[in-house]
Amino acid sequence: MNLKTQITKIHYDKNAKGLVYYILGFCTLFYAAGAGFKNFLYDKNLLKSSKVNAKVISVGNLTTGGVGKTPVVAEIARYLAAKGKKVCIISRGYGGELSNKDINLISDGINLYYNAREAGDEPYWLAVNLDGCAVITCKDRVKAAQYAIEKFGITHIILDDGFQYRKLARDINLLLIDSDKMFGNEKLLPQGPLREGFDGLKRVSKILVVSKNIDHSRAAKYTRILTKKLSLPAYLCKVEPEYVYNIKTGEHLLSGAEITAMSAIGQPGQFYKFLEQDFKIVRTVTFDDHHAYSIQDIRNVTGAIVTTEKDAVKLAKYDMDNIYALKLKTELNVNEILSV
Repeated sequence: MNLKTQITKIHYDKNAKGLVYYILGFCTLFYAAGAGFKNFLYDKNLLKSSKVNAKVISVGNLTTGGVGKTPVVAEIARYLAAKGKKVCIISRGYGGELSNKDINLISDGINLYYNAREAGDEPYWLAVNLDGCAVITCKDRVKAAQYAIEKFGITHIILDDGFQYRKLARDINLLLIDSDKMFGNEKLLPQGPLREGFDGLKRVSKILVVSKNIDHSRAAKYTRILTKKLSLPAYLCKVEPEYVYNIKTGEHLLSGAEITAMSAIGQPGQFYKFLEQDFKIVRTVTFDDHHAYSIQDIRNVTGAIVTTEKDAVKLAKYDMDNIYALKLKTELNVNEILSV
């Protein structure tokens, strides 16, 4: 077990002990001081959030890892675009080769200007899958928002992974929580998965409980509990597998097929569970989140490779016939979520 895997295991084990756990706890003291001081400055208005001439919707979370922000961002963007709004998604662009010190226009809603390696897998996937929505990456999201408004007349901005980015004021602050992982061991980084303490909940407009399952009854119960416990409106977001398709031909993979399951995402466990329901997994290949795939990663794999759509956009350049992606469907009441 490598160190990163060991740390991830600690993050989601409330009974964790041992040398690594206690070393991480010592490091957490410094992280907590830094994160706490920044929030203190904003809470006391010693640092001020900048407002822009557009409605800003932030989609984020308290924890690290793959909670399911990207499909939620996509659903909100589609809803707004269908209402005739001019939408721009702004991401930090983590994992992409482009310098995020610059404003990088990944897509203007019609034209695509960068590939997945340059843009980063999530921004690229959003750009490819959303018609009529601009996608920009930049570390300074205030500057990016102003650029989008001036250049494209944007009326609605969606901050992808924006909960901790307090420099830009927002109208709606959506907090996503994984229905299975929840808050892990409830410790701050690096001892736990929390990016900030639970004081951050006071900034939340609404909570989305993301259930990546087939049976959502447990998640629905957790959603009701959160509503009462936190006195915040909480909504269930259902994410389910729809079908597996060949990324080159679009052909669907028949149930029962033998596959190699491959991923480079934050929390791959549920992805593999989805595949286990309909396919025989003969091998799993797991890379670190945002892994830059090379031809060596897939050259010697025989049979069908099934990956996530986020990974598929990076593998498409190899033009191989045996790469498939799992299509997920997302169900949430966007109208109710965006109402204030």
